Amino acid sequence: MDWTALTLSIELAAWTMAVLLPVGIALGRLLAWRQFAWKPLAEGVLALPLVLPPTVLGFYLLVSLGAASAVGQWYQSAFGRPLVFSFEGLLVASVVFNLPFAIQPMQRAFESIPRDVRDAAACCGLTPWQALVRIELPLAWPGILSGMVMTFAHTLGEFGVVLMVGGSIPGETRTVAIAIYDSVQSFDNAAAGVMSAVLLGLSLVAMALVYATSARRTRRRG
Repeated sequence: MDWTALTLSIELAAWTMAVLLPVGIALGRLLAWRQFAWKPLAEGVLALPLVLPPTVLGFYLLVSLGAASAVGQWYQSAFGRPLVFSFEGLLVASVVFNLPFAIQPMQRAFESIPRDVRDAAACCGLTPWQALVRIELPLAWPGILSGMVMTFAHTLGEFGVVLMVGGSIPGETRTVAIAIYDSVQSFDNAAAGVMSAVLLGLSLVAMALVYATSARRTRRRG
């Protein structure tokens, strides 16, 4: 069992959730309640990681973050090392390919809040921030939790984008999914089997939590 790779995967998932929690709430709320001309295009762009092959998304991220890109050059000059094939680059890639997994459940949760509730909050003199904290977030929390759990599980299992952007540097970018692949390549099926079982168990627990939260929400509405 490669505990270093598992720890790195959990750390990457935790940082990805931390970044996408405020991003998902802001964008999910915006897409749920605002109508604008380019909304279908915006939703389509945010959903692209669901349909693009991981190698395609990984290639574009590699080009966008590489040494020849403006972002890559800025990072190199600021921190003295390349952004790709680093944990930071892996985090950027992880945030991008998890956007739909975080935003879409949150958007659906905000869409389920009746407009009358928001209007009543305004009539009671609550500021938009107070209404968000006291009313909207408590009502939308099952969708927010589902988005975060889906992000966590998807980050643990992602392979293609991680390999393209991060490679397989032990202790830096070698996640548990990459470690499983490396073990199979070296014919170490026992290690691959153990790591696969651990990953399967973590993913199962995460998905069970999503469905349990959804069922609880349905019972309360009933």
